[in-house]
Amino acid sequence: MLENRDNYEALYRDFRWQIPKRFNIGTAISDHWAAIDPDRIAIHAFRPQSGKMAMTFGELSDLSNALAKSLTSLGIRRADRVALLLPQSFETAISHAAIYKMGAIAVPLALLFGVDALQYRLRASGAKAAITNAHGAATIASIRADLPDLEHVIVTDDASQSLRFEELLVDGGNFQAVETSPDDPALMIFTSGTTGPPKGALHGHRVLLGHMPGFEMAYQFPPNESDVMWTPADWAWAGGLLNATLPALYLGIAVVAGKFERFSPETALSLMEDMRVTLAFLPPTALRMMKNAPVRAAQKNLHLRAIMSAGEQLGRETYEWAREEFGFPVNEFYGQTECNLVIGSCGVLGTTRAGATGRAVPGHDVQIIDAEGNVLPCGEVGQIAVKRPDPVMFLSYWQDERATGKKFIREWLFTGDQGHLDQDGFIHFFGRDDDVITSAGYRIGPGEIEDCLISHPDVALAAAVGKPDPVRTEIVKAYIVPRQGVQPSQDLARAIQLWVRSRLSAHEYPREIEFVEEIPLTTTGKVIRRIFRDKARNETLG
Repeated sequence: MLENRDNYEALYRDFRWQIPKRFNIGTAISDHWAAIDPDRIAIHAFRPQSGKMAMTFGELSDLSNALAKSLTSLGIRRADRVALLLPQSFETAISHAAIYKMGAIAVPLALLFGVDALQYRLRASGAKAAITNAHGAATIASIRADLPDLEHVIVTDDASQSLRFEELLVDGGNFQAVETSPDDPALMIFTSGTTGPPKGALHGHRVLLGHMPGFEMAYQFPPNESDVMWTPADWAWAGGLLNATLPALYLGIAVVAGKFERFSPETALSLMEDMRVTLAFLPPTALRMMKNAPVRAAQKNLHLRAIMSAGEQLGRETYEWAREEFGFPVNEFYGQTECNLVIGSCGVLGTTRAGATGRAVPGHDVQIIDAEGNVLPCGEVGQIAVKRPDPVMFLSYWQDERATGKKFIREWLFTGDQGHLDQDGFIHFFGRDDDVITSAGYRIGPGEIEDCLISHPDVALAAAVGKPDPVRTEIVKAYIVPRQGVQPSQDLARAIQLWVRSRLSAHEYPREIEFVEEIPLTTTGKVIRRIFRDKARNETLG
């Protein structure tokens, strides 16, 4: 736990990790609180059509014990992989706790995955069982013949299935959670695939403890007695699971589960009002959509006291809008699937600044280094890197020693992201190595350009990439989805160019604009820029 201080430097200087010799995520998020206060609410279900429902920590403990016992009877053993293809729900929380208690490995997967993406991850992880709903079961059925390791498919909401989730919750008995060390594997989260094939990042039970300093900074030293957590981010993503859900349960904070196929700003505001949400993890894409929505936060009776945002660059425009909209600054954080919540900001500590990602979170040594692993001075652009060992850092890529080795240079984990450190200790994130645009000697991060583009009243989504140019090395090219009802035109393109040029600089505005019908996003809401980068390069070659 971080001490509640008002001085970042002292907090960072005095922090020390205290990792126990034995730690299990499953018991920490359920049994611990069940023993203290079994009637304390763990999960609120937000279902406008069927009313509000809740599950206590006592119920979470008992039901996860029952599921763990049943999975054991099905032959699931320690270190076996169990895939979770579920929305935010009671069943998802129960399943996570049960899998960790067994010493098995949870493999969260997004319901939005298509057949090929799902088959790749199930096969690569060697999942022995999958817990899913009827939709997921139908998808798995179509590829079952290509999944030789998959023995059991457990379905939550289809009575016609032979293996039903509710039937596995009948008898918890006296299930005894296995003893696990902090380094025992617990969780495999696949990278989002923005720069190549997804890899399974394997984490130990310590990953939850490693997230706690960042979580506590982001939400300004929780828990408060009235705290309620919500995020629209899928719990299959590291952001939804480890930036919000598991740390909140660890601290005894109630989490809201809501089933939404697509993010809706109007629904998000209504949910936060109805459920009296105080802590929210809102990815930058969600905030930008809220910025362009007709309904405003001021029209709602909100109880928010802290918002965290992560997953991609927030940007100055969205930062300033959010501070005005909610009455306090959004705490921006940075991390990766492999090593999350290592840079961040905190309004009450004075470590929040427009255009900057934040400062190193207590307990993490984050520097800007060159290709040989040397720490660079302030102002120089290089790789954002994290020093090992670190409790939040992944154990390895699943069955890929070569890729794991390439992730490190000496004692440093290379993030693959570019940034620089300013004189005040703030780290500025530019983008991934492949995303950074080199134009006329300038190194340009696409995130700030995209944020400025989306601030234009006629722009819904945008992607900025570098297009090869014989004079400037690269020029900035923007691919833009217009807002509904807006017709693309040369006049609109020129207006957007002027908009960016007047707000950023002459070297950052897009010299080319192409209007498109959609911007492909990962399941975590990040723009897949490599698709547009390849398109722009092919245009040049063609």
